[in-house]
Amino acid sequence: MAYTIGLDYGTNSVRCVIVDITDGKEIGTAVYNYPTGQAGIILDKNDHNLARQNPADYIKGIDATIKKAIRQALRLGSGQAKKAVKKFDASQVIGIGVDTTGSTPLPVDKNGTPLGMLPEFKKNKNSQAWLWKDHTGFAEAAQITELAKKEHPEYLAKCGQVYSSEWFFSKILHCLRTDPKVFDAAYSWVECCDYIPAVLTGTEKPEIMRRSRCAAGHKAMFNANWGGLPAKDFLAKLDPKLGELRGRLYDKTYTVETEAGKLTQQWAKKLGLNAGISVAVGAFDAHLGAVGSGIGTGKLVKIIGTSTCDTLVAESGKQLADVPGICGIVDGSILPGYIGLEAGQSAVGDIFNWFVNYIQPGGKIAGSHDALSKKAAKLKPGQSGLLALDWNNGNRTILVDQRLTGLLLGQTLHTRPEEIYRALIEATAFGALTIINRFEEYGVKVSEIINCGGIAEKSPLVMQIYADVTGREMKVSRSAQSCALGAAIAAAVTAGGYKNFAEAQGAMCGIKKVTYKPIAENHAIYKRVYALYKQIHDAFGSGTLVNVMKELLNIKDLCTKN
Repeated sequence: MAYTIGLDYGTNSVRCVIVDITDGKEIGTAVYNYPTGQAGIILDKNDHNLARQNPADYIKGIDATIKKAIRQALRLGSGQAKKAVKKFDASQVIGIGVDTTGSTPLPVDKNGTPLGMLPEFKKNKNSQAWLWKDHTGFAEAAQITELAKKEHPEYLAKCGQVYSSEWFFSKILHCLRTDPKVFDAAYSWVECCDYIPAVLTGTEKPEIMRRSRCAAGHKAMFNANWGGLPAKDFLAKLDPKLGELRGRLYDKTYTVETEAGKLTQQWAKKLGLNAGISVAVGAFDAHLGAVGSGIGTGKLVKIIGTSTCDTLVAESGKQLADVPGICGIVDGSILPGYIGLEAGQSAVGDIFNWFVNYIQPGGKIAGSHDALSKKAAKLKPGQSGLLALDWNNGNRTILVDQRLTGLLLGQTLHTRPEEIYRALIEATAFGALTIINRFEEYGVKVSEIINCGGIAEKSPLVMQIYADVTGREMKVSRSAQSCALGAAIAAAVTAGGYKNFAEAQGAMCGIKKVTYKPIAENHAIYKRVYALYKQIHDAFGSGTLVNVMKELLNIKDLCTKN
């Protein structure tokens, strides 16, 4: 009997699962909500683009979740629960895997200690982890894109032709320009998915920390064809200090089949595990969520949560077109031995939560997700006369523009909350279809769609609307914790439990029996509505009305400052 642990660092919490590697059964689970900020996120009421996290919360999450999951596994193994499982002992845990959000970089000192954990910087938002959804570097992202177009178009070719404000260098450059004290104090910057495994293995020093291929390739323009990270002289043209930083970053990256190191004696004693067990190189939550959902050639995995990440893989060595507007084409990311392709939407669950929690239509009970879903499910496609754009947190794919905003058309004096709620769901479905179409336009075929994440688990309404809009069957990953399961699978491979990921996925992954098939008459209506969605998508995103949303934000920023 052997078990692995998967740690899943999400936007609002860290989740832990203890998994039996023979069949993928989860025998212990735990969740730790980040205590700092609003739902774990440090915000700024004067800047809607800012989103940071306290790295100390990450460390607390390791201790809290693993201990709790072990206690649950011990109870199950002793038969104290309703369904007893095999007798479990913590000594049977052979490895730990880690996934996190990204790009979520942290400024660190020479020892790899996050500046946000040092006394002199604790209250400084810029010294904290720069969460994936932080868009403060939108101007810097535009400058990086413009310079790369002129001097190194190959950099952009592998990341959708546009560098995003959600990514590594735009955030660091923004820190340099707005808070040089923090930038100068930082010896280096590390991704959260690299930092957590380094903490567990005692390899926090930037020079020895093993950096993730997923993070480097998709968010930092790392590619072996041009020697790794962007050239020093390229970064120096953005700012000389950024060029100097390159030498303190990294030259090599690792896939998730590689060990980050061994669990230290200190952590082993604290957690009740054996010292020296394998800790896998980290990766992004969406990438390991795809692994935990059984990703393979032609299988599009949609990780649906606060945002979405859409992932596909193609066998390494295959010639692929450079797909405009996606978040990267990286050899060795997502699944070792494959080329990983990533796209996504900057907000999905966040949009639904905004409507329920901020607008609060009808109050907490009548305006809850459950109540609105029940009423919205009774509506027919097109019945409300509403059409929305899913850009409340900018557009990740295919426009790659975080200065775009949400839009709702068709309101009347009779528009009801459930109609708006359904229109918001439909908007995210139209955004999902736009991504699928973009992949297939460039020769990347989608033969199957597997969904995972909280929304896929909990909302039949969303899944049915997605099926009806796309005209494709929606399958759901068997595990309710697919990201954490993917991390546990990585640990099973690095620890020697399986020879490769194909073997591990075959044993540990699965699909739920319930699937969602498109209803022909609904799909016919949605084809007409989607044509209208594409009209406003193109007009506001890149056409005649492209200035409207951005000028409104300019006016907002001016009024806020004054």
